[in-house]
Amino acid sequence: MMTRCFLLAAAATGLATSLFAQIPPAPPSQTQGSQSLGLSAPLNILLITVDDMNYDTPNIVRGVAPDVTPNIDALAKSGLRFVNSHVTVAVCQPSRQTLMTGRYPHHSGSVGFYPINKDCPTLQESLKAAGYDLGILGKVGHLAPPEKFPWDYQHDAYDLGMGRDPSMYYKYANEFLAKAKADKKPFFLMANSHDPHRPFAGSVGDKNANEHPAAPPAPGVIDKGDGSRPNKHPDPTRIYKPEEVQVPGFLPDLPKVREELAQYASSCHRADETVGQVLKALHESGLEDNTVVFFLSDNGMSFPFAKSNCYLTSTRTPLIIRWPGRIKPGTVDSQNFVAGIDFMPTILDILHLQKPANMDGCSYLPLLDGQKQDGRDHVFTVYNETAARNSYPMRCCQDAHFGYIYNQWGGTGKEYKADNITGLSFPAMQEAAKTDPNLAKRVELYLHRTPEELYDLQHDPACLHNLINDPAYKSTVASYRQQLLTWMRDVKDPYAVPFEKIAHP
Repeated sequence: MMTRCFLLAAAATGLATSLFAQIPPAPPSQTQGSQSLGLSAPLNILLITVDDMNYDTPNIVRGVAPDVTPNIDALAKSGLRFVNSHVTVAVCQPSRQTLMTGRYPHHSGSVGFYPINKDCPTLQESLKAAGYDLGILGKVGHLAPPEKFPWDYQHDAYDLGMGRDPSMYYKYANEFLAKAKADKKPFFLMANSHDPHRPFAGSVGDKNANEHPAAPPAPGVIDKGDGSRPNKHPDPTRIYKPEEVQVPGFLPDLPKVREELAQYASSCHRADETVGQVLKALHESGLEDNTVVFFLSDNGMSFPFAKSNCYLTSTRTPLIIRWPGRIKPGTVDSQNFVAGIDFMPTILDILHLQKPANMDGCSYLPLLDGQKQDGRDHVFTVYNETAARNSYPMRCCQDAHFGYIYNQWGGTGKEYKADNITGLSFPAMQEAAKTDPNLAKRVELYLHRTPEELYDLQHDPACLHNLINDPAYKSTVASYRQQLLTWMRDVKDPYAVPFEKIAHP
């Protein structure tokens, strides 16, 4: 299997070599980061994720509402923020399993909400072998099967106010960090907020969930089974009003859309408080200066034309990295494209650990040091199916100028169904479309798609105007078709064969 790192280098240099020499393995106690800080202890890794937060929701980027993400903004100011960071798959479990395997879904087995293949190496297996304590808070079941993710410490949604109680994240982060200190081991902690995933704060679904909380999980699913854990969640400390939100360009400005965006913003504020509480626990542990912090969202917001697609706002994620003594605070990288598939190889490079064979991702460690890295001018993203196992294969090639999407199911008459059309916004769009011809066309596109889409991301980042049939862009379409086909062939994408009929009719 030809790795993405190889492909990037070959495209840039024409040489069949790796993009840069792999750092030779070294014990964790001699990691590069520890040496730069003058410390003998190995580096720790803290990964904080939020669920379904759009890349431009934080105020440091654009802000969906006033003062919605003070903790995320502060983290960005203390580290490096990537403007062009994308997850590889815009839906939860496949996105997260791509992070932890460095493989595209058709190589890992996680084409949908499925366990990865048992012969697929994981980041957690590499870290466990290197002597790390491994902890996870929330979204435990989205990394499967359990034997491939050998956590030493875990608490899932039921322990964490259904993944929406910042105080419980603080409590259990403190507990895990104390365990790592007592064990005298370096740690990897993945803290996953379930906010701002649907149901949004204040919605009917949210109120029903809190009034009728879930029963305790089956014995053995989580390490404690006494049934006394908090399973309700607190209301956000800031409740936003519809008039306070900014409506993103890919959605129409309708009253029900604003109402739902206000619920979303309130959920985002609670997610931000969870981020703040986890960072507070790290600070109080005394381990902050020797911990590399990563923050990202697993995909875009759960609204039409975002999550569970391949649009710009589907996969773009607010990636922030803080590395004390190594990354200059307040750094912004607006040039390079990085992807979720690159997370595992990057972590292994940071820690000087050997990389397993056959990863598709490529370490972006040089970028963290401000170095140049060839081939970082574009990204490929994919989508396969929903949690309900509805199949909608999509592939995308995008760079700073254009985004080209291949919808394998487009034009077949099949109707799109996913959780991003539940709630208030999409029904409101459908109702308004009855008297608005332009909105009617947009609703129709979303439900049935065309086989191909092309968007000028410089002038139309909301992806409102499909240029695929515009004669002025004929050569552009041909170019992006060929780029996507070459990539699909190289990574042995199962949809390369049907795409060939479009790329070379």
